[in-house]
Amino acid sequence: MIQIQPGASSVIFPLHVPETLRLQVTPEQFADLAASNQDLHLELTAMGELILNPPTGWETGERNSKIAGELYLWWRTQGEPGKIFDSSTAFVLPNGAIRSPDAAWVSPERWAALTLPQKGAFAEVCPDFALELRSGSDALRPLQAKMQEYLANGARLGWLINPQDQQVEIYRAGRSVEVLAQPDQLLGEDVLQGLVLELRRIL
Repeated sequence: MIQIQPGASSVIFPLHVPETLRLQVTPEQFADLAASNQDLHLELTAMGELILNPPTGWETGERNSKIAGELYLWWRTQGEPGKIFDSSTAFVLPNGAIRSPDAAWVSPERWAALTLPQKGAFAEVCPDFALELRSGSDALRPLQAKMQEYLANGARLGWLINPQDQQVEIYRAGRSVEVLAQPDQLLGEDVLQGLVLELRRIL
């Protein structure tokens, strides 16, 4: 825990945290941190470890924007089913982790089943569909573990887009991971029916 001594003068200074150090916070403390640092991309593991994701570069930002746009167009043309979310949205998963996919969709049935308190600042639900886009600073294994976490908590379909290796990993509930090399497009299958993501527009 980091404390500022009462009565101390207000001084802003950088704090460099080594990768070996794990900062533990409660969900309530996480909510306070997120509210006070809205320009930061924060996540929380199921074990209560705080994750600070660095800002993305322009290439990743552009790709994220295109993905969000394609998902919105699908949602609008399909009659606005369920809820779609961009990378700024955090979800409280059933295992207690607080995660922010780069894009997500929650089905109408799953969203309607939530109580009003569960639809609070961070919706207490695992998206039916979750997408992660690997940026230049992302290690691959943590993203793969994150995708498996989505499945373990109720996701039905997940895409891990990996521009560095020109690959896409497809995660489906109850099935092995499928790895596609340089695919032209991705299909929403029976989860996002009618969605076709043209990767030439993204990568």
